Amino acid sequence: MTVSVERSARRVALMRLCAQATDLELSSALLAIGPVPDMAEIRPPEIGLTMLRGRMGGDGPPFNLGEATVTRAAVRLRTGETGMSYLLGRRPGAARAAATIDALDQVPRFQPMIDDALVGPVAGRLAQERAIQRAEVAATKVDFFTLVRGEDQPS
Repeated sequence: MTVSVERSARRVALMRLCAQATDLELSSALLAIGPVPDMAEIRPPEIGLTMLRGRMGGDGPPFNLGEATVTRAAVRLRTGETGMSYLLGRRPGAARAAATIDALDQVPRFQPMIDDALVGPVAGRLAQERAIQRAEVAATKVDFFTLVRGEDQPS
């Protein structure tokens, strides 16, 4: 049971990272991994729309916010592992690469290569971008304080 939960958590984290990776990062990772085993496309990259929903205050009634373009793909390795991806935007090459990485990550011998070629560099870039954003936000911070006026002081 624990192995299944760990595997599932790793897959979720990897797919989140693939969704935030650039097209170049995904294709470079596949090149760095080396020769990929034979695979078949279950679902070639398809571009479509999905409805974005929101809630007022996070817990109010749901409402339709708008639509977003999504690209999805699915592949199956010859050994049976299936990889899928859903990425925002019109990114057929990136969707195919992310699905391939998802399938390869289910094979234990590819996991260290995926960690070195994709997870480490993308996680590092994202951390650096967050640090820059935090610094920019901190630079605009305003501290408000209240002064007690003389006539408002207790006697």
